[in-house]
Amino acid sequence: MDYKRADRVGDQIRAEIADILLRKTKDPRVGFVTITRVDLSDDLKHAKVFVSIMGDEKQKKETLKGLKSGGHFMRGELGRRLKMRYIPELAFLIDESIERGARTLDILRKLQKEEEEKNRPDE
Repeated sequence: MDYKRADRVGDQIRAEIADILLRKTKDPRVGFVTITRVDLSDDLKHAKVFVSIMGDEKQKKETLKGLKSGGHFMRGELGRRLKMRYIPELAFLIDESIERGARTLDILRKLQKEEEEKNRPDE
């Protein structure tokens, strides 16, 4: 399978944004955030940055607002770190795949427990 340039650059952008959030971001709204993936357009001008945010819905919304308001700062940092002609526009989106996976595992555990209780010999 072909590993496109956009994928390689997206991986590099993901690592750099994670480092910027860890070391440079001072916005109190940005709490515990994990950059799960970056989908970069083939022309390298637009990046969808998927993030996983711990907390309730209010905390997620506030963190997402903080990330969006810091987008220009992060683009500037990326420009200093990456040797690219154009630094992509960043769009931050919540990645709910981890939460969906956790809910699925929880449902499977409940079903397994019910099955074990159903198959348990009566005492």
